[in-house]
Amino acid sequence: MRLWVCIVLLSSVLCASAQRRGIGQRIKEAGAFVRDAAGGAKDMLRAYLDMREANYIGADKYFHARGNYEAARRGPGGAWAARVISDAREAIQTRGSGRGAEDSRLDQEANRWGRNGGDPNRYRPKGLPSKY
Repeated sequence: MRLWVCIVLLSSVLCASAQRRGIGQRIKEAGAFVRDAAGGAKDMLRAYLDMREANYIGADKYFHARGNYEAARRGPGGAWAARVISDAREAIQTRGSGRGAEDSRLDQEANRWGRNGGDPNRYRPKGLPSKY
């Protein structure tokens, strides 16, 4: 009986340790997440600044989708940053601008589209300069 208990305990320890990543690997993964998140935030900022510079009526959905798309391409950290920034932006705009729930819903749809890998050009208005 003791032999079986020892075998079971030894097996479970070996299985658990075989699947466990070292602390170095976890630190490396956390660093990659943070790097992706910072890059994703930078992508979102660049899309916002381009939107402001373009000042083109009807192009906001395109820039929402583009920023989220570029951020999410960086990896899980970029997608996380894009979601947090998009949700915060919409929460602030919904309360302060009075643009309405429907416009906010459409913005969020464009955000999700880009974040899920959809082509941002789906929302690109005709006449928007090719610079963007």
